[in-house]
Amino acid sequence: MFTRDAAYYIEQLKLVSHPEGGHFASSYFGDEKIKTSNDKSRNLFTSIYFLLKPGEVSHFHRLQSDELWYFHDGSPLTVHIISPEGDYNEYRLGLDLVNGQKPQVMVPQGSIFGSSVDRDDNFSLVGCMVSPGFDFEDFELFTQSQLLEAYPQHEEIILKLAYESSNHKETADR
Repeated sequence: MFTRDAAYYIEQLKLVSHPEGGHFASSYFGDEKIKTSNDKSRNLFTSIYFLLKPGEVSHFHRLQSDELWYFHDGSPLTVHIISPEGDYNEYRLGLDLVNGQKPQVMVPQGSIFGSSVDRDDNFSLVGCMVSPGFDFEDFELFTQSQLLEAYPQHEEIILKLAYESSNHKETADR
């Protein structure tokens, strides 16, 4: 029996490393342009494939647009969100609806968020659609010290999902 694993999807979908962690490839973008609230021109929407291998996390980051996540294959994953007001919530993205998983999860614009694979021995493949469309100019990656200063009440999850040093942020901003 053929088993699809992380390497299969990375090769077939031509996924590359993402600054936040994991692997991604652009899958679609709308040709239509819109103006954002800060008067920037963006695609109406963009969509990517995103994969976390066993042991990888998507580090805490923020976008200036809403992002809708869709489950595709592998282990369910948890999307961790700190709202602009500082409230923490987690949502399980997967297909076991009876046990609280959802096949789609919305991350509201301006939220700080990251994700982690629910099973240590498995990968997770998802799709992410951003509207207005994603642009690295609107992407902020956070360090542990930045988030611990702002949200000390969420120390446990911050230590799990935020980068340890600012060197990663400088790399992500390029």
